[in-house]
Amino acid sequence: MSTTSPQLKKHIDAWLAARAARIRPSIRLAVGLGLSAGMLVIVQAALLAWIVDTVVMHGARLASVWPELAAMLPVFGLRFVLAQAAERAAFVGAAAIRGELRGQLLRKLQALGPAWLQGQSSGALASQLVTGIEALEGYYARWLPNRALTVLLPFAILVVVFPADWTSGLVLILTAPLIPLFMILLGKGAADVNRRQWRQLARLSARFLDALQGLTTLKLFNASRREAEMVARVSEAYRESTMRVLRIAFLSAVVLEFLATLSIAVVAVLIGFHLLYGKIHFQPGFFVLLLAPEFYLPLRTLGTHYHARMEAIGAAERIAEILEMRPPAGDARIEPLAAASDYGVSFEAVSFAYAADRPALERLSFVAEPGRITALVGPSGAGKSTVLNLLLGFADGQAGTIWINRQSLATLDQASWLAQVAWLPQRAHIFVGSVLDNLLLARPDASLAAVREAAAQAGADEFIMALPNGYDTPLGERGAGLSGGQIQRLALARAFLKDARVILLDEPTAHLDAHSQAQIHAALRRLAHGRTVLLIAHRPSTAKLADKVVVLEDGRAVQSGTHDQLSAEGGQYGRLIQPSAADASAIPLVRS
Repeated sequence: MSTTSPQLKKHIDAWLAARAARIRPSIRLAVGLGLSAGMLVIVQAALLAWIVDTVVMHGARLASVWPELAAMLPVFGLRFVLAQAAERAAFVGAAAIRGELRGQLLRKLQALGPAWLQGQSSGALASQLVTGIEALEGYYARWLPNRALTVLLPFAILVVVFPADWTSGLVLILTAPLIPLFMILLGKGAADVNRRQWRQLARLSARFLDALQGLTTLKLFNASRREAEMVARVSEAYRESTMRVLRIAFLSAVVLEFLATLSIAVVAVLIGFHLLYGKIHFQPGFFVLLLAPEFYLPLRTLGTHYHARMEAIGAAERIAEILEMRPPAGDARIEPLAAASDYGVSFEAVSFAYAADRPALERLSFVAEPGRITALVGPSGAGKSTVLNLLLGFADGQAGTIWINRQSLATLDQASWLAQVAWLPQRAHIFVGSVLDNLLLARPDASLAAVREAAAQAGADEFIMALPNGYDTPLGERGAGLSGGQIQRLALARAFLKDARVILLDEPTAHLDAHSQAQIHAALRRLAHGRTVLLIAHRPSTAKLADKVVVLEDGRAVQSGTHDQLSAEGGQYGRLIQPSAADASAIPLVRS
């Protein structure tokens, strides 16, 4: 955000308050219960003042005030119940906000897509999803209810104090503003300190996750100790930042307690002089003295929770920034995909740039016909992955038109389009869970028979049944326990199970040995039957599978034809495959 610090603070505060409208009933209930508990404090003080005055000042026996003493027990109990109920109501509202925000943030990250996520830190985003949203609880569960109680409870106490001793009420009115004034002055820099703390936590999370993911590489290069020292330095910086925040919190608490204590002392001295000179009776004086700490308690509590507000502002900065981003697929995509037996894909003068100085596609035009395999080849940076990103909705084309039959992709409802698309990347992702759980991602309602048929088509059923528990075998993170070829065949089985009409493939045989490559190629031929297949090919053997090869260079289509035609023609395609003449199946098309 481009706003200055005060403007940013005001913006985030307004953003947090706007979310509170969704849980207004819970906040009102918490405030009502807290106010009721406060009213019982007044009743409790009145009973205690009358009892003490009757026994001490008027010499009555303790037995004569047993009814009043007994009445105090249910007052204590009811006050406790109301306070707990108020806290529970506020917590329920805060929990609802946290759950809703976490869902919104996750959906926004999904809408922004992998193309945006590639430039972000997974550790920092995970920190925002978990720790950042949890830090908002104090704002909704404590700050907002206590802010309302700070106005209502002192006012209710003043209503009963003024008839008893108007001078004490005047002291309360004059000293009360000092507490919020000093609260604001002491907490003025707390928001900036909290924002710095959350940024350091994001850096620490990112650094730690990178170290975990790259542990093998760090070990091989004997750099694990250096990385551990770097994580320790970042952790120490975060500790120092946390201590600065706590220093502000403790300092503000001490100052507010001192001001409240000093104000109560002034009231006590004033009442003492009034009693000394006979200007007030003992019972109303004692009653006012009992209520003085209760008058300042909401103000001191609010000062304590002011730190929770500052923490929430610091934590919400990045969350609000992400939620306010515009995803690539805008509201214009409202037209449902027309039902058809097959779908042709064509690019018509499509241009796209990730940044003003980074053009990826320049007036690219080509056609992927139904029932045929179209391969995209070209050197690194030619625009092949960008084509898939545009088709998958991870980015929006900036010029030209992508046609799905006779419909523009820019106007299509993304869900209806993606329902007809299956995607197989170079490294398919396997989630923690059973083999069956991972396959059912493609079609959750599929029967086991349908799953096994799809796995057989992908050449995966045999090795799955050889696993300890077959389809119920649990898999580790990223498919731990399976080979690269097995993971790719599981991904192919997902595509077979989904039975989509458009298949997008990003060199599915990358990083595989010759035997696994041959199995994947055989499965691809079965998958391509009767479907529109767009394939990014890095190896000549993969390009040979295609009915048409489109050669990309600097975001433009420079050649088009079959593998044999382009091989004879030479040009860019000939230069790409020339190093692999001795072994066209083993050497990739893309040169480093």
